[in-house]
Amino acid sequence: EIAGVRGADLRVSVDRQILRISGVRRVERPEGVERFHQMEIASGPFERRVHVPVTFDRERVSAHVADGFLTVTLPKRVPVRRQLKIDS
Repeated sequence: EIAGVRGADLRVSVDRQILRISGVRRVERPEGVERFHQMEIASGPFERRVHVPVTFDRERVSAHVADGFLTVTLPKRVPVRRQLKIDS
């Protein structure tokens, strides 16, 4: 969940088996108006790193933001099968 974060303020990257999600949640405050309210969601910069224990295709990683949710797709890498040559 990334409510209040615009796609332009979000970055998703992959380094080996680490998925890194970083960005900034901006709170717009009108000048000259003082308001006091409690927010359950913190504002400012954030970063999360997730170790992905399975092999995935780093070239096909995709991310999509819609309705305050970030969906990251990590397609599984298809193992390359090698045939052994047996000379008789």
